Amino acid sequence: MAGSRREWVIAACSAKPGAAEDYPFGDGVAVFKVAGRMFALVPLAGAPGSISLKCDPALAIALRDRYAGVTPGYHLSKRHWNTVTLDGSVPEEEVLELIDHSYDLVVARLPKAQRDQLIT
Repeated sequence: MAGSRREWVIAACSAKPGAAEDYPFGDGVAVFKVAGRMFALVPLAGAPGSISLKCDPALAIALRDRYAGVTPGYHLSKRHWNTVTLDGSVPEEEVLELIDHSYDLVVARLPKAQRDQLIT
């Protein structure tokens, strides 16, 4: 990953259609939303950094078993959220897929009119 991993995941989240960066929990955590609904949280301090992502419950458990760097969501629903430590233990392709998965889960629950706006 070029640059810091934190910067890389922030750029990946920002690039999603309709994504908005917000700071509802203060300046220390970047929250990424689509249509007002969270799909990623990135703490801006600490090393190596992390990202919390929404996840299908069965996949969340499988990822926790596969990677030491994937844990139940920090201060989030442990069933529906994972926190991924950005220490390189989870391959960058997998992190990208998890960002996509989180975003897609949130978009799938939006009303059709809102989903259609994201496509155009």
